[in-house]
Amino acid sequence: MSDWIDLRSDTVTRPSAAMRAAMHAAEVGDDVYGEDPTVNALERLAAELLGKEAGLFLASGTQSNLVALLTHCQRGDEYIAGGTAHTYQFEGGGAAALGGIQPQTLPFQADGTLDLVAVEALIKPDNVHFARTRLLCLENTQDGKATGSGYFEAARELVDRHELRLHLDGARYFNAAVSSGEPVGAIAAPCDTVSLCLSKGLGAPVGSVLVGPRDFIHQARRWRKMVGGGMRQAGVIAAAGIYALENNIERLSEDHEKAGMVAAAVNERFQGAAVVNTNMVFVEMPADEFNRLREQFESRRIRMNRNRWVFHMDVSFEGVERIVAAIGDF
Repeated sequence: MSDWIDLRSDTVTRPSAAMRAAMHAAEVGDDVYGEDPTVNALERLAAELLGKEAGLFLASGTQSNLVALLTHCQRGDEYIAGGTAHTYQFEGGGAAALGGIQPQTLPFQADGTLDLVAVEALIKPDNVHFARTRLLCLENTQDGKATGSGYFEAARELVDRHELRLHLDGARYFNAAVSSGEPVGAIAAPCDTVSLCLSKGLGAPVGSVLVGPRDFIHQARRWRKMVGGGMRQAGVIAAAGIYALENNIERLSEDHEKAGMVAAAVNERFQGAAVVNTNMVFVEMPADEFNRLREQFESRRIRMNRNRWVFHMDVSFEGVERIVAAIGDF
């Protein structure tokens, strides 16, 4: 299967030989006791990169977002998020099921942001009839669309006016940072907390880090234990996260370049069917035409989803040439 090109997601990446070597050499301890030096180093590194006081290593982005919501909100509270946001649509309803936290959604705008005027209109007044609005959840990137720091500064002003908190689902945070050309911590600066995935474009096999104020992370550590996220000798996977943060951030621009090359090939062959957002290509075409293209791709050992093709470190530039050739030969 190693010669297949997999465009279904950047979650399919496999750790490199150098990353595996770092994992093999990791010094470990019991992380529930706070004694795993490699986990501690990863948490410090992630927090320092984003200019936050502390970090918490978790098993997944879903768990990281859940723990953030449980720490920010109490039962009967409300968070505002996009209608197709990962925290709302793709995390099993965990905040509602486990925390009694009500979601209030609104559509994303075309650029992947939430209209802050519309957000403000959804904030509930202090009245016993309503859930208490406590948190605004944003996402970056959203469907691959990168948002710069200016929008988050405006969001900060909004939440401060209403005494809310601001959480960022930064599953592909570094794609956004690299795309914006801003310093790595600039987008995160206005946010109270940020969830960072290590297992997508950064190439680690597992894990996310939640960063924020020290007191918040102390409380989040308790929630992590309650939802079954306390790990023991986790340094063997935390080492992969350290390697990813130290070596794989800047190279994300290559994935954006690959996506642009394939989008150009699609648009040349299918007259504007593709849109590229950072490392993602979104393709719209009639179902019968797509089915024939999928057959063409599979015959060339290329695997993809219906309309979202995601580029990552396991898709080489030679692989891009195979994809472009398959499109050209269609």
